[in-house]
Parts: sequence; C-alpha cells; structure tokens
Amino acid sequence: MKQPIVIAHRGASGYVPEHTLMAKGIAHAMGADFIEQDVVLSKDGIPIVLHDVQVDTVTDVAKKFPERRRDDGRFYAIDLTLDELKTLNVYERFDRGSGQAVFAGRYPTGEGEFRIVTLAEEIRFIQNLNRSTGREAGIYPEIKRPVWHREHGKDLSRAVLDVIAKYGYASKVDLCYVQCFDSDEVVAIRGRYGYQGRLIQLIGEGYDEESDTDYNRLKSREGLAGVAEIADGIGPSLNDIFQCVAEGEVVASDLTDAAHSFGLQVHPWTFRSDGLPKNVPSNEFFFDACFQTARIDGLFADQPDMVVSYLRSRTEKGS
Repeated sequence: MKQPIVIAHRGASGYVPEHTLMAKGIAHAMGADFIEQDVVLSKDGIPIVLHDVQVDTVTDVAKKFPERRRDDGRFYAIDLTLDELKTLNVYERFDRGSGQAVFAGRYPTGEGEFRIVTLAEEIRFIQNLNRSTGREAGIYPEIKRPVWHREHGKDLSRAVLDVIAKYGYASKVDLCYVQCFDSDEVVAIRGRYGYQGRLIQLIGEGYDEESDTDYNRLKSREGLAGVAEIADGIGPSLNDIFQCVAEGEVVASDLTDAAHSFGLQVHPWTFRSDGLPKNVPSNEFFFDACFQTARIDGLFADQPDMVVSYLRSRTEKGS
C-alpha cells in the first residue's frame, strides 16, 4: 500500500480555531498532505470556508448582528454579505447554550484575532506556502449541504468548482479531493458539472432526508460498486471502520476491504488526541488500529502533526 495521507481536519484545528488561516498555516508546517476546506456561501454568493451553514458557534455574530437571528434562533452565513462576515471574530468552537468551549483544553474561546476567509483566499495562501517552502500540500474542499443552498437560490457546487478550476485543480493529477455527503450531488459533480478531478463520497449514519442519501446502502457492496463508478474513494466515520476497539484488541469491519475490492480509497474522519474512542489507551494504539489493522488510505486529524510523526516513524522502521 502507498504511504497513507494525512488530512488536516479544518486545518490544525486541535491547536487554534478551525478554518482560520492560522490553522491552515500550522497544518502546512506540520507536514499535512492535504488541508481541508468546508465551503458554504455568503449572501452575495462568495464561497467561504466554514464548517456549518450557521456561524453562531464559532463567531461573535450574535453581538455584531443580533437582528440577523432567524426564527429558529440561529445565524446563517447566507444572510450576511462577505463584507459583513469579514467583520466577525472567529473563536474556538463553543456551545451556544452554555458558551463553553466544546474542547476545554484547546485555544481559549474568545481570544485572538481570527477572521473568516474565502475559498479563493485560502487556496492562494496554501499555494504561496507551497511555493515558499518547496513542499506541496493539496486542498480537500467539502461541498456543504448543496440542496439547502439550492433551496436558497444558490448553486454551491458550481461556485466551488469554478474557484478550484481557476487555481488549477481540474484533473486527477492535481492535488485536490472534492468531497460531499450528498450522493446525488456526487453524481452531478462528475456528470452534470463535468469535474474530472479526485472525488470522495462522504458517508454518514443512517438516512439523510435533506439529500435523500441512504448511507447504509452506500456501505453495502452494491452501494460501494455504484460509488466506484463515479468517485475515487469514500470518507466514512471511524465508527464504520471498526467493529470493536477494546484495550489490547482491535477488530476491523469489512468496509475498508470491501471498498478496496472496488478500487476505492478510504479516508475516515476524525482523529482527535483529546477525543479518543472509549477503551483506546493511546494515540499509537489508535494509529496502529487505523493503518495496520484496518489498512486505511488516509486519515482526517485535528492534530495532523501526531499522525505525520507516527507515519514517519513507521517508515523509518520499515513497517
């Protein structure tokens, strides 16, 4: 098997607020092979890098624009222009109810000067780092909730694909994976939109009503065979990679082997050193389970440096 890839999950999000340029720069310096961008649209149709269509769990939007609160109590990126979004401070992710950080030991919530960036700004930043360091890191954009965006009159897939094409990501030789949970949208990205680059079908749990995606079917051999006709790999949850993880024992599911039998890569999400699964005693135990037992092809990580270090050590040992 080729050396697995390390994908910086929202950048080096275990160290500084997610999806900020600081997080992406640190991830690049740590040696991540690919750096992830979740993408949604602003009111004026600009692709921005943000994990959710809502902005109220990672910014001070409730203070800056209290009048933009919707009836459901949430604040949405699509209700603010890019100029307005640029005025927001980006914070470590916090719970809306309590105001407490989701990961208490990470960068202090409310501290620092961090801003929302556009997809174009982030790509230029990564490409400039590639140039100045001589080390090529790829991009890994996710098209977030395309049906929801379409219901709001916007074509997110078209906007994202246009931006990445402008910066030279159009074929499978280019260091870019496009990912999406919506199975119909994955088909459309390859077909109607004509994208010829690397494509990943993300896999969640159960059935997603918004996108009419049956994830249980996608994980079956029949489903994987269909995915292989369109995409280059799958992005399942780590829960789908293992049947059992207990202290001293790891039992992998058959998902990775089944995906490999159809020529699909497997890039599960997400390693967090401060959120290891129950009964996992150490990072090394976890990495052994992922790369040696389950034989995955890549891993999303909040702390990409830890995965990079493990893989380098394994290479040096010749295993």
